Amino acid sequence: MLDNLSNRLSGVVKTLRGQARLSETNITDALREVRMALLEADVALPVVKSFIADVKQRALGQEVIGSLTPGQALIGVVNEELTRLMGAHNDALNLAAVPPAIILMAGLQGAGKTTTVGKLAKLLKETQKKKVLVVSADVYRPAAIEQLKTLAEQVGVEWFPSDTSQKPEAIARAAIDHAKRHYFDVLMVDTAGRLAIDDAMMQEIKVLHAALNPVETLFVVDAMQGQDAVHTAQAFNEALPLTGVILTKMDGDARGGAALSVRHITGKPIKFIGVGEKTSGIEPFYPDRMASRILGMGDVLSLIEDVQKGIDQEEAARVAKKLKSGKGFDLEDFKTQMQQMKKMGGMGSLMEKMPGQLGQMAKGIQGAEAEKSMARVEAIINSMTPLERRKPEILKASRKRRIAAGSGTSVQEVNRLLNQFEQTQKLMKQFSKGGLMKMMRGMKGMMPGM
Repeated sequence: MLDNLSNRLSGVVKTLRGQARLSETNITDALREVRMALLEADVALPVVKSFIADVKQRALGQEVIGSLTPGQALIGVVNEELTRLMGAHNDALNLAAVPPAIILMAGLQGAGKTTTVGKLAKLLKETQKKKVLVVSADVYRPAAIEQLKTLAEQVGVEWFPSDTSQKPEAIARAAIDHAKRHYFDVLMVDTAGRLAIDDAMMQEIKVLHAALNPVETLFVVDAMQGQDAVHTAQAFNEALPLTGVILTKMDGDARGGAALSVRHITGKPIKFIGVGEKTSGIEPFYPDRMASRILGMGDVLSLIEDVQKGIDQEEAARVAKKLKSGKGFDLEDFKTQMQQMKKMGGMGSLMEKMPGQLGQMAKGIQGAEAEKSMARVEAIINSMTPLERRKPEILKASRKRRIAAGSGTSVQEVNRLLNQFEQTQKLMKQFSKGGLMKMMRGMKGMMPGM
């Protein structure tokens, strides 16, 4: 996520190493690099000009105190200004309304609007314990209605039926009536998208907005579109009283232009970001955490939240108790830990949020390849007998051949897994003795795909 921008800004800090203080000359040189980094990241030109002027004004008056180097002092200013540019703080959904609180989702076709409705419905249900009803007013694509129905079943929320013979306004009124009579807390309305902005689309969504009177009107946009995303958001903002923006496909956005420009250009906060295709792949947008990630300082708070959401507390307690009793860590435990890591978005997603060099390690993890490797490891372990999982030292050549054949892998891959498992066993011993940092340093060789 935003790798290109992050790499360029890391280079700016290195150029200031060895300088005794921040001066107008070295600030100007460094900010020239920052400016180029932002333009390459497809950040809108007015945003770049304003940002550079603000950073320069603040940096010239910045005292380099204590153990700070000039590079660290400048990055401190850049971090604060990036945070301010993206909105300073997280703007939560405003659901303080007489139930049902109505959320209207707008955006172009292909931005991930319908998927985002499902993700957000799941988030509201699980984190805020809301009773959610979803409905599609997209009467132009029968597939969109079916897709929302499928998503609703997956995430465990109720779907209100609609079909292509109805008018969007009629669907909206019927859904509101149903939501009121069945005491739903939230009604989420998916709308039709087009391949480009047109008058008919804007008129339709204005009528729909008037009929619904939503508490939240969220614009869903593909982050990878860069400046196009910002211009589209601006057009919708002029037609509708938007309350916020959701940036989808942020995990695929190496540039970051949309994330850095949307708030400044539209004046509307980024409320959520979409990461990955899973129904759990949506996060509240925190400008301070995003700024830290861009500058290579990690996002430890989001990492902790991911771990708390994904980890099975009872299972973690069981493994900890087992380690303390001296029984050791076996292949069954190894498989369980991998499954929990998958729930948290995979190793790459977790490592990306680590600060400093640990975060840099994530650059070497190819997400799709790591997922395939983890699947192969799981297949190998599943092909073992319970005794072999508990005592991998009994695995000799004939057993390894049988396991390789049963899992559709090779003996070399079985041997590689056993080597990785030995490393993990050592790390778990260190962890049980409180050596967390030792464990993190050794993690690079622990998981497949790394």
